[in-house]
Amino acid sequence: MGRSEGNYRLIYGGLRMKKIKHHIDELFKDMPRNTETEMVKQEIIENLEEKVFYLMEQGKEEEDAINKAIVEFGDIEDLKKELGVKEPEKKSMAKLNLEFSLWGSGLIAAFFIFINLYYTPNTIWAIYPIFAILWWPLSMYFVWSRKKWSE
Repeated sequence: MGRSEGNYRLIYGGLRMKKIKHHIDELFKDMPRNTETEMVKQEIIENLEEKVFYLMEQGKEEEDAINKAIVEFGDIEDLKKELGVKEPEKKSMAKLNLEFSLWGSGLIAAFFIFINLYYTPNTIWAIYPIFAILWWPLSMYFVWSRKKWSE
């Protein structure tokens, strides 16, 4: 006894709908909620359900058909551009890294000077590790300046 498409969708549509709807909601979470976005979401969900139903008619298991339909749907970056969703700006950490390296190397240099003067005041050896530590802020300066001039 075969099932008609309507009965099949009525019986199995709830489970399939839930997984597809959850996936589409995750894709659209950064987009503004308005009627246009909701209409596009609903249309995509309907298209994916039709694709799943078609794949199941071709002999795929329900879970495989859902996964294949989602994978074939792909990315929604073009749709985000069309709906006017802007990507958040990424903050440059170069300046913060430079400041941290300056403070950190200053504290380490002070620590070496203190240890040198406290334990061996007649031998000046702290200058050697201080020279090594100064490479840290120097490298951060070059990273910062490269990012500053590339903007």
